[in-house]
Amino acid sequence: MPSLAEWLRERSDEELAALLRARPDLATPPPADTSVLATRVGSRSSVARACEDLDAFALSTLEALVLLDADLHPVPLARATALLGADVTEQRTRRAVDRLRALALVWGSDDELSVLPAAREALPEFPAGLGRPAEDLTVEQAKAALEELTDEERQLVGKLADRSPLGRTKDAARQVPLEQATTPVQRLLARGLLLRRDSETVELPRQLALAVRGDHPMGPVESEEPIPELTEPGITAVDSTAAGEVLELLRHMESLLTAWGEEPPDVLRSGGIGVRDLRRTAKQLDIGEDRLALLVELAVAANLLATSDGLEPRWMPTIHFDSWAAAPPEHRWAGVAQAWLDLPRLPGLIGSRNNRDRLLGPLAEELQHPLAPRDRRRVLEYLDELPAGHGARPDEVAAVLAWRAPRRGGRLRDDLVRWTLAEATSLGIVALHALSTPGRVLLADGPAEAARQLTKALPEPLDHVLVQADLTVVAPGRLEPELAAEMKLVADVESAGSATVYRVSDSSLRRALDAGYTAEELHELFRTRSKTPVPQSLSYLIDDVARRHGRLRAGTATAFLRCDDPVLVTEVLASPAAEELELRRIAPTVLISQLPVADLVETLREAGFPAVAEGPDGTVLDLRSSGHRTRGRSRSTGTAPSPSGGLHAERVGELVAQLRAGDRAAAARRGSAVVPERGRPSAAATLQLLRDAAREERSVWLGFVDTHGTRRQHVVLPRSVGGGVLHGIDTGSGEPAEFPLHRITSVALVED
Repeated sequence: MPSLAEWLRERSDEELAALLRARPDLATPPPADTSVLATRVGSRSSVARACEDLDAFALSTLEALVLLDADLHPVPLARATALLGADVTEQRTRRAVDRLRALALVWGSDDELSVLPAAREALPEFPAGLGRPAEDLTVEQAKAALEELTDEERQLVGKLADRSPLGRTKDAARQVPLEQATTPVQRLLARGLLLRRDSETVELPRQLALAVRGDHPMGPVESEEPIPELTEPGITAVDSTAAGEVLELLRHMESLLTAWGEEPPDVLRSGGIGVRDLRRTAKQLDIGEDRLALLVELAVAANLLATSDGLEPRWMPTIHFDSWAAAPPEHRWAGVAQAWLDLPRLPGLIGSRNNRDRLLGPLAEELQHPLAPRDRRRVLEYLDELPAGHGARPDEVAAVLAWRAPRRGGRLRDDLVRWTLAEATSLGIVALHALSTPGRVLLADGPAEAARQLTKALPEPLDHVLVQADLTVVAPGRLEPELAAEMKLVADVESAGSATVYRVSDSSLRRALDAGYTAEELHELFRTRSKTPVPQSLSYLIDDVARRHGRLRAGTATAFLRCDDPVLVTEVLASPAAEELELRRIAPTVLISQLPVADLVETLREAGFPAVAEGPDGTVLDLRSSGHRTRGRSRSTGTAPSPSGGLHAERVGELVAQLRAGDRAAAARRGSAVVPERGRPSAAATLQLLRDAAREERSVWLGFVDTHGTRRQHVVLPRSVGGGVLHGIDTGSGEPAEFPLHRITSVALVED
């Protein structure tokens, strides 16, 4: 039976490469040879990580081998198959063993399977719920004893055999002879059918549990992946629904950032956002608090929201928000979707409580979860396996992923699946329980290609609206960017969905007039953009608001106020606001103030005088603030890590080549042809030996420390020595190599 190191040495380059890809922790730092690799393969932490990638049946197979003590002596495949139960075939067990061998958790032929000793520590204390075997008790004796048990004793044994072999009872306080036993526990202890662990704990012997379980020694074993009941909404319905979700998400995101640009909330001392601010914003935007919390997390992840500088920081849009808001919807979505995919946090924890019983809000530190991107992709990649237009409900997906990797996710495993699918649905990556086409492309090809796919899914933008008699305006679909901006200015959103309903009001029309529109331009906008006749009520409203709008005009003197109506000027001067504004009359129709023009206009409006600002040429100025902005994070220019977090193919090839070279060097050092120097050679002795070897064209064995501090062994054919560097040919790879002399720790000639 070969050792693990010998077995690894016999693997092909492809098999070693597959092992390093599956267990990338083995490659850091690079192992010098397969002996070093074997040591790392068997380390407890590495074995535990490898077990996280095992499916339920592979774990059961590993448990079966451990129960058979394959970590102490080789075990044939047939014995493991028998222990797994009557329903399991040897072919199915072999497939699981092949998977374990690929991860180097098991090695050897089917007749002699060995398990890493660390596997026993990585598995539960009682694999398959089976306790320790009792001494002097065979399975046949256990079966016979089982037949003689009373109903009460049989019920107790069955309970321990079905779950954990441990039971807590006061009857274990002391062990009494059978003739003095009065309880089922005491009788079973006296007959050796229970093992006493301490004064309150008993353990069911393995032999008795096996007798109870019969044809299924390890209990129920799930040898195959669960088959979910798929939904079939069709790819057209999926993509259409996803596109609607995307537009709704972008609308809510823009509304949130605009609102916080105008009234930025304070940053809590813990770094998050206050509950009061969240509730106020949710009410203002008319969205649920859960959705708002997700939007906040996404905005920060996409670098659209950040904290301001200063002693009293506040949450506000970054300088990137304005360019993001002006971009096409597909590009806005792609950036946010990719940010969510890479988000190392769990927004799903928002609303739960931490270990101090404090409510977790968005941006709380406790939401950090470095493995969240991996777990998120794992859920979506399962949907990616399904045919286009087919999906699976969250509970079905959770069941499949629980079978594929039962050790992953911990107590939040199933919650992670539900949270991921809910968030992906809000983002339009998933719709109707199926992966959308843009979502599928996002996983495979990244945000740029996903944006192009979303363009195809989004409805064609409309160039018209429908004006109603009740002063509402219906946009029956997605509007062209220019028309959407105009509608946002002249009307307020009343409801949104597949169709958006706007309402025109005095305030919305004044907003448009403040931005520089004239009454004629507003009439023209509704006349040319509405597919329905413009109602007279809207025309009257426009004329009425425009007539009252701008009768008072402000300028800088620091500011001036003028009006063609001296009576109105007198009315303003007599109002309570005049004193606050420090108004002074300089002509029958002109007042001046020491306040900035923006403050003058705002205070006059609050006092009931609809003033507007004008520029030097008399045109109306738009004084609306674009909101507060902060710099946000600097954009990373580095290369993004690979989604899997694994090793690149080129790097894996280099590592395998180094392993082979290390093995050859180690073999040469152990051979009789090696002539070692006495002790560590001095610099002069090393230099002389290398120069002699170069002149005589003889290979040397080098002990060498690389830049990672890893000790390596090389067999080198020296060519020249100079400048503190040995130049030669690495006989392992056949490639030229350079070795700084100060990194050489030992040297020896290799004889032919």
